[in-house]
Amino acid sequence: MSQALVTTASLSLPVPSEQLGSYLQEINRYPILSAERERELAIRLRDQNDLEAARELVLSHLRFVVRIARGYSGYGLPLADLIQEGGIGLMKAVRRFDPEVGVRLVSFAVHWIKAEIHEYILRNWRIVKVATTKAQRKLFFNLRSSKKRLGWFSREEVESVAEDLGVAPETVLEMESRMSGQDMSFDPLEAGDDDDSAWTPAAYLAASGSWDPAQVLEQADLSQQQSAGLQDALEQLDERTRIIVEQRWLAEEKATLHQLADRFGVSAERVRQLENNAIKKLKKLLS
Repeated sequence: MSQALVTTASLSLPVPSEQLGSYLQEINRYPILSAERERELAIRLRDQNDLEAARELVLSHLRFVVRIARGYSGYGLPLADLIQEGGIGLMKAVRRFDPEVGVRLVSFAVHWIKAEIHEYILRNWRIVKVATTKAQRKLFFNLRSSKKRLGWFSREEVESVAEDLGVAPETVLEMESRMSGQDMSFDPLEAGDDDDSAWTPAAYLAASGSWDPAQVLEQADLSQQQSAGLQDALEQLDERTRIIVEQRWLAEEKATLHQLADRFGVSAERVRQLENNAIKKLKKLLS
């Protein structure tokens, strides 16, 4: 991200990832608001939709966003992106802040800032999502701090973490397994001396049967060719024989020999002979 923008209506502030130090110096220029000034600005925003008041509220609290974002630097994601997402949470908090409740904006905004950062981390920490349910999302951000040692949890530690976080022990084990895994390229890399590329998932997780894309395409081409060939072969039959074959073999509701005999004014045995001769001719043409 060369430059991210925290924007709502006319409110914006750049978060340059290449010059993050300059950005941090810039936001520290904005003074921390007194309780009286904060309440005044919040009332102006609420009653008059004053975006300049909203801008001052956001800019004066961005240092808190940075402080919170730094706490998530261990997930390997750019700090500028974390600050960007936290800034979005701050703006949501500013929009929902009620100055009459009696709490400071920073206390109210912490939840919104962390929520946006959490969503960003869950979307980008791995290619494959590791946390989908509510319990898993809760575990994701608590499991690291709950570990007392490197390596896998013991059974006692699993039960302790599960009890502390209010989830099932099985959920703890599943999340620990997911977090311990690594992203892997499905397709083989360029062949090297050690032939590691042969062990990528594409080599041992190939689809079988009709789900193999190559076989599906091959089968589709074959079916198309057979269908076209059958149509050409049918056109070489006389009209009566073609109708008999179509009604006996290709129609959804297949006709009986007696129905076709009545239609063409011949015996059922004659219809059967015409049908057999037509099948032999079609097989010869298709082969």
